[in-house]
Amino acid sequence: MGSTITVQVRVPDSIGMRYDRLAKQTGRTRSYYVNEALAAEIDRLEYEYGIMKQIEDYRAGRLKTYSLDEVEHSLGLDS
Repeated sequence: MGSTITVQVRVPDSIGMRYDRLAKQTGRTRSYYVNEALAAEIDRLEYEYGIMKQIEDYRAGRLKTYSLDEVEHSLGLDS
C-alpha cells in the first residue's frame, strides 16, 4: 500500500457507530472504510476548490480571459 500518515479526526458518535457496524458486518477495519471514503471525496474537493480559486483569481484580475471573438479566431471559426 505504500507509506501512510496518521490522522486523528473527531466524528459524531452516530457516524463512528456506522463505521464500526459496517466493519463488523464485513470483516474489514473501520480504518479501511474511512480511507475509502476519504479517497472517494478528495477528487471532488480538489475540483470544487480549484474552481473556487479560479473564480477568486478572475475577480482579482489575476486570470487571463479571452473574448468570444478571440476564441473563435483561435479555433478558426470566424468567418
